[in-house]
Amino acid sequence: MIPRATVKKIIKSHQNKALSKNVDIMIYLECILFLKRLAERANEASGSGIIQQRHILAVLEKVLQEFKGQ
Repeated sequence: MIPRATVKKIIKSHQNKALSKNVDIMIYLECILFLKRLAERANEASGSGIIQQRHILAVLEKVLQEFKGQ
């Protein structure tokens, strides 16, 4: 788990505008949900319990599109 201060620092370095108080938590949760969905889809693509890089790459674009649509 990444410390909250680190997440805030990363967000601040990419965004100069003022953001709401807990936006860092929302961004962190979205990242966790993205990684979880990516792992689930890669696991389905692998057909076994072992996920390899090629499985991740095979489903990455589709998962990115799903998250862009939200």
